[in-house]
Amino acid sequence: MKIAVAGTGYVGLVSGVAFAEVGHQVTCVDIDSDKVDYMKDGNSPIYEKDLEEMMRRNYSLGRLDYTIDYKNAYKDADVIFIGVGTPEQPDGSADLSYIATVARQIAETLEKDCLIVVKSTVPIGTNDKVEKFISDYLVNDVKVEVASNPEFLAQGSAVHDTLHASRIIIGTESEWAEQILKEIYKPFNLPVVSVNRRSAEMIKYASNDFLALKISYMNEIANLCELVGADIQDVAEGMSYDSRIGRQFLNAGIGYGGSCFPKDTKALDYIGEQNGYELKTIKSTIAINNEQKLKLYTKASERLITFKNLKVAVLGLTFKPGTDDLREAASLTNLPLLLAQGADIYAFDPVGADNFKKYYPEGENLNGNITYVSNVNEALEEANVCFIFTEWPEVKEINPETFNELMRTPLVFDGRNIFNLKEMEEAGIEYHSIGRMATTRKTIKI
Repeated sequence: MKIAVAGTGYVGLVSGVAFAEVGHQVTCVDIDSDKVDYMKDGNSPIYEKDLEEMMRRNYSLGRLDYTIDYKNAYKDADVIFIGVGTPEQPDGSADLSYIATVARQIAETLEKDCLIVVKSTVPIGTNDKVEKFISDYLVNDVKVEVASNPEFLAQGSAVHDTLHASRIIIGTESEWAEQILKEIYKPFNLPVVSVNRRSAEMIKYASNDFLALKISYMNEIANLCELVGADIQDVAEGMSYDSRIGRQFLNAGIGYGGSCFPKDTKALDYIGEQNGYELKTIKSTIAINNEQKLKLYTKASERLITFKNLKVAVLGLTFKPGTDDLREAASLTNLPLLLAQGADIYAFDPVGADNFKKYYPEGENLNGNITYVSNVNEALEEANVCFIFTEWPEVKEINPETFNELMRTPLVFDGRNIFNLKEMEEAGIEYHSIGRMATTRKTIKI
């Protein structure tokens, strides 16, 4: 099937490449000519495992192309997928301006019957509006219908999540649209859940926000564990055997980030308010997450007099491992506070440092200083304190003895509960994590 994909961010690019991988003829459309040339050269504009290899293979086979010429891409496509961004606005609502721009381009370009499929995360009822919007601006007498097909990919595993999804959600208002989408997804050999458009839109929000709620719930339990002397990891293990609860998203830490959970929780909260309904669980989820991001900084501030002129090792900048995305990352909340107090930060992240430099260039920032290093040991050498914000493999592989050997004072604040308490205590590390008792330092370097 001949498919055009509008947008080459996470959703658009990964979806387009996956469609080409299973045999469809795909053209990905973007407005940035430099980005298009970059992709034609076999490079991915996003850090995502296996994506570049698939891009190069399908481009060389002639099944995948990239262009800024939306008119030629859209005019005779069988199906057009819209995968542009719907960023959060100050009031929490979704900005649909990119959707509107693409919809009008499609309407003024189409020369044959076409199914338009919205993959972007949009408020409930948006697909109805998109269909009317396109009909209002149609130039040629062609049949157009809009369907909803929300994505459920996770950054860092987006390719796998697309090709091996737990289910495909399609929201349609006709058998014609339903059959086209089923035909597109037939080569994936995955379960298809077919519902109406508004239900499909709600499934996306309900799914993401439930997972966000689960994370915030575990963080609340972790905070209580610290007060009553329980261990959150033991609690999580005990809970995980209950099939009604499951094993995933039980890890306590310093909150969620990224492009989906923060935006989608705020958007659903806004939708509830617009419809005169208060989603109390969603409001609590958002509030808990905002507070949790400061958990490590609060612990460290209570432990230390000041961060001024201290060497602070920061391990991990991205919101999760496997991606270079910093959106809503805990590092962006904590590092400005450390810098404002005059900290001398040495930051390590295997892929996120270049993006972080856009916010805080190397050198003097606020009242402090930041240096970006290429390995964990450089960050830890003679450090007075260490913060762990991302559980990268390079961080998880640190031997507890390394903290004692390299740091000026082995004082570690871990927001991802990476290390074993007993091993850290035996190594003489003062170790503070989330939802667990702190270990004490046995020796002090002079």
